[in-house]
Amino acid sequence: MQQLNDKFRGTGVAVVTPFAKSGDIDFESFGKVLDHLIVNGVEYLIVMGTTGETPTLSKDEKKAVLDFSIRKIKSRVPLVIGIGGNNTAEVVHSIHDTKFEGIDAILSVSPYYNKPQQQGIFEHFKAIAEASPVPVILYTVPGRTGGNIIAETTLKLANASANIIGIKEASGNFDQVYHLLKYRPKDFLIISGDDNLTLPFLAAGVDGVISVGANAYPKEFSEMVRTGLKGDFEKARTIHFQLLEFMSAIFADGSPAGIKAALEIRQLCGNFLRLPLVPVNEATYIKIRNCIEQIDKKSI
Repeated sequence: MQQLNDKFRGTGVAVVTPFAKSGDIDFESFGKVLDHLIVNGVEYLIVMGTTGETPTLSKDEKKAVLDFSIRKIKSRVPLVIGIGGNNTAEVVHSIHDTKFEGIDAILSVSPYYNKPQQQGIFEHFKAIAEASPVPVILYTVPGRTGGNIIAETTLKLANASANIIGIKEASGNFDQVYHLLKYRPKDFLIISGDDNLTLPFLAAGVDGVISVGANAYPKEFSEMVRTGLKGDFEKARTIHFQLLEFMSAIFADGSPAGIKAALEIRQLCGNFLRLPLVPVNEATYIKIRNCIEQIDKKSI
């Protein structure tokens, strides 16, 4: 019998929210991107995360994105939604206000800006886990939030709540990830949050990745992760190095600006963002285009 957590082993994709030139959500392109990801074999999708520019979406737009995603995906792959913030009561309220039919888990980012103590982080996520009718995946990304969920706090949460099933680890801290891998409870997921670190983390024993770059190259990222999980690191390494410059280029001017440029080049959606984000500069765009041309010349 498949374990619940197995749904989230492999490649998850932090999906972009396409916009039209007018600034409105481009649902036609959004559907195209979702189909592109599913057809090319990713294990699950995450909507309304950082890559989806969720802070710029209104409450009504968030509901529209979620409703559209559920209808379009049609349970073909598991769906994870981003629900997080730095106001615990508001996050809990958002959970209570959400209809979870068609939703398989929550991805919840560590509280940002407030810089809470680790005990505050523990209590924050404990409250979220108690409120959520679906499993919760923690998300630590100090480069964006200004704070870190340290390994000891993650392990404390993993042992305190059966509803907390894993963490997206984007700290970039190898020692922290190793500590989690060594001491995690059985079946607790450690998921890479950094595209470029996924290969070495797979070698150490992580369960997969939540990727930005896979928006553009879902087949390739999924194959890299699956072969790495099977221990075929010769093949995984080959794919990793074919994607390496691309992974670097799409983050050179910030995310999701880089991946939106890539998706325009691959004719999947327009290169439009909402302020305060703006498109990548011309030099970065050319570099991304050159990387794509090189990848597309080779059969992965």
